Amino acid sequence: MSDGVLLELELPGIARVRRGKVREVFDLGDRLLFVATDRLSAFDCVLPDGIPDKGRVLNGLSAWWFARTRGIVPNHMLDTSLDALPAALRGEAARLAGRAMIVRKAEVLPIECVVRGYLAGSGWKEYRASGTIGGEPLRPGYRLADPLDAPVFTPASKAETGHDENISFAETARVVGRERAEQLRDASLALYAHAAAHARECGLILADTKFEFGLVDGRLTLVDEALTPDSSRFWAADTWAPGASPPSFDKQFVRDYLETSDWDKRPPAPRLPAEVVARTRAKYLEAYRRITGTDLPRPA
Repeated sequence: MSDGVLLELELPGIARVRRGKVREVFDLGDRLLFVATDRLSAFDCVLPDGIPDKGRVLNGLSAWWFARTRGIVPNHMLDTSLDALPAALRGEAARLAGRAMIVRKAEVLPIECVVRGYLAGSGWKEYRASGTIGGEPLRPGYRLADPLDAPVFTPASKAETGHDENISFAETARVVGRERAEQLRDASLALYAHAAAHARECGLILADTKFEFGLVDGRLTLVDEALTPDSSRFWAADTWAPGASPPSFDKQFVRDYLETSDWDKRPPAPRLPAEVVARTRAKYLEAYRRITGTDLPRPA
């Protein structure tokens, strides 16, 4: 950890089972330990500079949403307290504070469950090209950033590297079975409706989001993260207007900067100016504050 930024993590005596673009996953026997780092990726490349507090924002927001959506669908979160860590990790408290989540082990399903309430991103590109979203026809006349008549479930196949590939509901049913596909769709839409209503109360628009699910003892369970700026497109309601893509509460400053650079979007990614890092950090912290109504707790 350098200057409070966590980019790499090894834990003594604990096997790491997966390294994602942001999260490190460790095996605790009958449970897993998720640790959210401050790594940031853009254009499928992990950047050399981390964003201070980003991992704690992601972990804190996921925990906040998990606690509030248990009545909609079970989730894998067990504990975020440092006191719940194995005794062998108590010496790692400074690095793990605010970043650690102990979760149930799950059989993760190979589907990214995307819900779109507004036309943006790849959904907008598909609509412009074919008049469809997720392979399903939409009425004509939508503009960029318009709200859809009703939120739509647009699943994708999960890719270990590169971009996930959008697939139809029929293809989802072929992958996981019709009944399971319907469960994924219904749970995703219910979670989106709950979160979008809360976002409106906070002066935010939840344009779209993605969920991951697994099976715990055969029961559908929400896993990974939930409704964070990394997995969701949040807009400030007072900056939204149809016909243009509003600023979002995520790494947009980083993407905008990289688009103006001469980087060819292949590794290695360039270093980020301090101003871009600071502005990105501020957006993550603002997202946490607006959604939860409190400032991000400082590590003890």
